[in-house]
Amino acid sequence: MLNFAVKHVKTKILMNVPANLKYTKDHEWISVEGNVATIGITDYAQGELGDIVFIEIETVGKNLKQEEVFGTVEAVKTVSDLFMPASAKIDSKNPRLESEPELVNKDPYGDGWLIKATISNPAELNSLLDAEAYKALIGA
Repeated sequence: MLNFAVKHVKTKILMNVPANLKYTKDHEWISVEGNVATIGITDYAQGELGDIVFIEIETVGKNLKQEEVFGTVEAVKTVSDLFMPASAKIDSKNPRLESEPELVNKDPYGDGWLIKATISNPAELNSLLDAEAYKALIGA
């Protein structure tokens, strides 16, 4: 799990939570077209981590199961593991993040995506959170 606790406060958190994505309780998002997935971390996660300075993903070409670690994200404050939302073979990582890791902070659902993967068990997507359930998780 990313190394921060969800803070339950009475005020609503204003976070970008696109309705067309699925989410994990560990704050990853996934978008699937056919059997190809794009995966990243949520706006909430990047906000909690702070300034991201390095992304390490050494799992390209590997088959990973749902909830296995596919990399790490290093911020000024902490280093956190990144977890697979669904079982898949990792096809590629975002090449821009090597020189521009701050893209994850600036555009977590666009230019700041982390990996592309081929889903091996689409039924696992049913266990993920929709936007409303994720908003409830983070108190948004």
